Amino acid sequence: MNHYDIQGAHDALVDRLVSCVDLVQQHLDRIDEVDDTVHAVLSRLDESALALAAKVDAKIAAGEKIGLLEGIPFTAKDMFLITGTRTTAASQILKDFVAPYTSTAIAKLEAAGSICIAKVNQDEYGHGSSTEHSSFGPTHNPRHLNSVPGGSSGGSAAAVVAGIGIFSVATDTGGSVRQPAAYTGVVGLKPTYGLVSRYGVISMVSSFDTVGVLANTVIDARSVMAVMAGQDAHDATTIDAPAIRTDAEVPKKLGIVKEYMHGLDPKVAAEYERAYETLRQAGWVVEEVSLPKLNQALPAYYILTPSEISSNLERYDGVRYGSASTESHDLTSSYMMTRGEFFGEEAQSRILAGTYALSAGYYDAYYKKAMQVRTLVIKDFAEAFGEYDVLVGPTAPSPAFEIGAHSSNPVEMYLIDIMTVSANLAGIPAISIPIAGPEHLPLGLQFLAPQQHESELLACAAAAEATLDTKLAEVSL
Repeated sequence: MNHYDIQGAHDALVDRLVSCVDLVQQHLDRIDEVDDTVHAVLSRLDESALALAAKVDAKIAAGEKIGLLEGIPFTAKDMFLITGTRTTAASQILKDFVAPYTSTAIAKLEAAGSICIAKVNQDEYGHGSSTEHSSFGPTHNPRHLNSVPGGSSGGSAAAVVAGIGIFSVATDTGGSVRQPAAYTGVVGLKPTYGLVSRYGVISMVSSFDTVGVLANTVIDARSVMAVMAGQDAHDATTIDAPAIRTDAEVPKKLGIVKEYMHGLDPKVAAEYERAYETLRQAGWVVEEVSLPKLNQALPAYYILTPSEISSNLERYDGVRYGSASTESHDLTSSYMMTRGEFFGEEAQSRILAGTYALSAGYYDAYYKKAMQVRTLVIKDFAEAFGEYDVLVGPTAPSPAFEIGAHSSNPVEMYLIDIMTVSANLAGIPAISIPIAGPEHLPLGLQFLAPQQHESELLACAAAAEATLDTKLAEVSL
């Protein structure tokens, strides 16, 4: 099959080189071809997808114009509600839950004519950095099948790389779009907090969660984000931000985040230094800048996020919706047995950690101090952006690791997020683009910009994408 980008698929539809039904069917067939190996897909939407595709074909046959995203097949992380479809958040407690309405982000894409063909795998409720914590089994990295695709949006990244969908929508709470993008060699965009509505998206951490995009190119990510962005009466945290522009001037003064370069393997560090030098030679000013409070960002994140998780997961009690234990004999035992039986180990450990941090004796010692650190991280970024247009650094400290490599050491797993969580603490936009790493494994180069500066961030990333060696070995699936 052809592996299209959005513009290529649009042109093929307009020029009638392929019908929309055939385009969608090709991508559904791709699930049959590769998903036994990759395990990215949790549920398929064949019937509705093909019905929508037929409507696009009828529109083209009638000589009507179609929009850029019209008829484009995509996938969605299984955190997004779509009316009448199973939505599990990769948790056994929601294994039979059918969504009663559609999330705003998906509704906007549907209004633009995009066609969701499948819901894809993730870490349970977004709790993880590898998609090994899914209740339905891990997803494999299509570029190196023994390795993880990253997390928690690993199914979304794998689906894009494997050609299952042309793009995927996902969530980023502490790097869950950008880190999988780095591990699989695609583009991952996390916008400013509040740019895209979270209505109809299962909550992990309400003050951190953002709706992002995984795609093959920066231009594709920009096209999708431009449709999803905007205020929503259903979500009071959405903001009235400037429209994402395609004509923004490319920012040329970049600050390399010193703290992100610490502790890298010398071979990995050399690839990043090579990228920085390539940008310098192409006319960028690329200088080192220090944000000293970023060293406290990760521990602050892993106090604040479990605290909100412990609150958000209270609703899964076996009474209102979701699975319920059949062994309980009263209300209290129903709560305990339902959560013990249907929540995975990672979800349970984060609930316990968050409840502890919020308890009366420890609130000031942990949660309050972590919030103070969050304020200091925001201040560090503000000062750096006073001097540099965009900040740059690695997305993750290493290429993708083998499945099971960190399973027995949760601290090692948490350290994987060390270069991404600070953007979520500060609510700023960030994007990861692929660069070639050691042994042809992909690495991610991360760009960060001030809040609501998506246009400039995307212009910078697109220019860098055209300048750097972002070509990786073909996926042999």
